[in-house]
Formats: sequence, C-alpha cells, structure tokens
Amino acid sequence: MVKYAKPSEGSWTEHYPELGTGPISLRDSYSPEFYELEREAIFRRAWLNLGRVEDVPRTGSYFTKELEVVKTSILVVRTKDGTVKAFHNICRHRGNKLMWNDFPNDETHGTCRQFTCKYHGWRYDLDGALTFIQQEGEFFDVDKDSYGLAEIHCDVWNGFIFVNLADEPQQSLREFLGPMITALDDYPFGKLTERYDFVGNNNSNWKIFEDAFQEYYHVPALHSQQVPSAVRDPEAAFECAHFQIDGPHRLVSTAGARRWTLAPEFMYPIERATRSGLVGPWETPDLGELSAGLNPGRIENWGISNFQIFPNIEILVYGGWYLLYRYWPTSHNTHRFEGYLAYHPARNVRERVAHEVSSVVFKEFALQDAGMLGGTQSALETGVVDGFPLNDQEVLVRHFHKVVADWVNNYQAQQRVTAGV
Repeated sequence: MVKYAKPSEGSWTEHYPELGTGPISLRDSYSPEFYELEREAIFRRAWLNLGRVEDVPRTGSYFTKELEVVKTSILVVRTKDGTVKAFHNICRHRGNKLMWNDFPNDETHGTCRQFTCKYHGWRYDLDGALTFIQQEGEFFDVDKDSYGLAEIHCDVWNGFIFVNLADEPQQSLREFLGPMITALDDYPFGKLTERYDFVGNNNSNWKIFEDAFQEYYHVPALHSQQVPSAVRDPEAAFECAHFQIDGPHRLVSTAGARRWTLAPEFMYPIERATRSGLVGPWETPDLGELSAGLNPGRIENWGISNFQIFPNIEILVYGGWYLLYRYWPTSHNTHRFEGYLAYHPARNVRERVAHEVSSVVFKEFALQDAGMLGGTQSALETGVVDGFPLNDQEVLVRHFHKVVADWVNNYQAQQRVTAGV
C-alpha cells in the first residue's frame, strides 16, 4: 500500500504568495465578454502548438489546422530546405481557402509540389511565393512578389510545431517556454512515433477541462474503479508528490508504484492478459537515460510528470511513452479536445496489442473526466454562486486562472494606452 504524503517543506500554495489563498472566481469560464477578450489577449499572442514534425515528414508534406478561436485556417508545410513554415490558408486573389477537400471547414493533409487554388488556378511554391497567375496579362501590373501567402511566425521545439499569430511575438518560442519546459530538450519525443489520436467536442469552456488535469484531488471520488482504496491509504488524501510553476506554465508529478504491482485483482482481465492498461504498457523499450527535467522534484518513486504549456497544451510523460492534450476554444462554453498517446513503434504483435489496450483503457478514464464538464458548465452559467474555495492540492488551478486574468488585464491596459485613454 502506497501513502501519498506531502514533502517536508509543507504547503505548496504558501510558496507562491502572489496567488493568495482565498476563493477564486470562475466567471472567466462562462462569460461571453471575457471569452472575446481571451481570443485577442491570449490566442493571438501566445505560442500555440499545432502538431509535430512527424506530421510533415518530407518535402511538400502539409496539413491544415482550423482554429475557430481566432477565426482562421493555418497551412503548415515542410519546405524544400527542410524547414517547417506556416501560412494563413487563403489565396491572395479572391480569398478562397487554398487547401481543402470536399468540405472547406474540415482539416486536411497530404503532399504536393505546389499549392494551387481550386477557384482560379493561382499557384504558390512551398515557401509561399506566388509563381503563377492564370491569364496574367489581364491584370493591372500585379507584382507577384507582393502577393505571396500570408506567413505566420512558426518555430519548432523538440519536434513540436508552434505558431504565433501576433505581428511580432513578444518572446521567441524558447523564451516563452522557459527553463522548466526546455529542460526536456533531450527527451526522445522523436522516437515515440506510434500514435493513437482522438478528438472530442465538449459542451464546456476550455479551461474547465484543463482544470481537471491540474489536480488529483478528484481521483478517489471520480476514478474509484481505476484507483480503488485498496491501492492507497484510505485514511490519507490522494496527493501529488510535486507541483511547480514557471512563468505561465505549470507542472504536476505523481509518485507511486505502478498499479499492477499494488492490486492486480482490481485490474481488467484484458490488462492482466496483455500486460498493459491505464498507465501504459508494463514494459517499454529502453530509451536510454531519460531527461533530468522529467522529474524535477526528484521523486524517488516517480510515476508521471504533466507539463502544462500555456495556454492550452499538456504533455504527460510516463517515462517510455507520453500523452498529449490540446484544448481549442470554439465558443465561450464549448471547446474541441484533441489528444493522442505516443509509443515507441511496436516491434511485434504483443507490443502492438499492448499499445491498443492502453489507448482504449485511457479513453475510458478520460471520458469519466469529460462526463463532468456539462454539469459544471451548466451550473456555473446560472451565476448563482461565485467565489470557489481551493485546497492546497489545487494550487495549479489557482495559478492557471490568475495567468489567464493577467494576460487579459495586460491586453486591456495596452489597448487603453494605444487609444490614449
């Protein structure tokens, strides 16, 4: 039996006095007016992860990304010199969406030598330059150099592709990520290329779902089947071993022996048969010495570290495999949840089955969290209650909502300066 105890230094929240300890407001999760501010203050200014380099594996590989929160479609491509670039997915002639298939609002991907508009046949090379105008002589001195695709700031960190929609980003990607995240520079994400993707449209504000993965206070109540009292001290709180904050980003690590070593009788038969389940395959390929940044709390019995990159991405590393979540707002009370599980490519049938079982079991776990979203959203929107107490284990929830408010407040202050108010 494992007992999750607080570290010797005591309370987590007291280490961050700027966060306070009083009740917090969650109006930011149901106010249409606040959502409109978030769109400009956060999603047009922060670095946003759209995918990985494996999504554009060769010259001419591309994919599109529909971002309702900023009302744009983005085209990401691998250019001839091997770099990754991003453009607004729009033809410079009459504004037709450039790359799409049967349904213009659906995302697409593929490989091409050039981009050709379906409407009037204008063509662009992989670097976004306009190379061909149908019946060019009919136009009035059009300078092709002035009508290339509208480029978006794009950079790559450890294989993750990020874009920034600001005219001029306030920080480089690396500066934005900061030392807590870039401590994973040497983690071999590029070796974990067998992926299982899933997408869900949720009837809640994007922050409500993100809140669920910042604390494990909810585990005994919501996930009692996956983490029964038999595998922990029923008299003790279910606590995390380490919390950490760095700028706008957060980290939570859990400790404890793997579930199968504690109470295999509480596992599904398929988990015992395939030696895989909620925490992934029981055995994973040796990836070499793992990054020191993976377990910054130096937890002796380390299990998982969840790196939460502001505003809307989480990377949960289990050692030999990882999970990724993205939360894309679609309105003030809806969002699209994207996630995938990434493993080392299976070397045999047994490993492939273990990966698939892990993915299926995880989805059940995630659905339990998702099942709470509608109830939370509908209750908040009544406006009857505001001012919610948080315990010490919810320090990252407190931090997240403060950072969101800070970004919105800073944006509003800048707008007043610009307006001369």
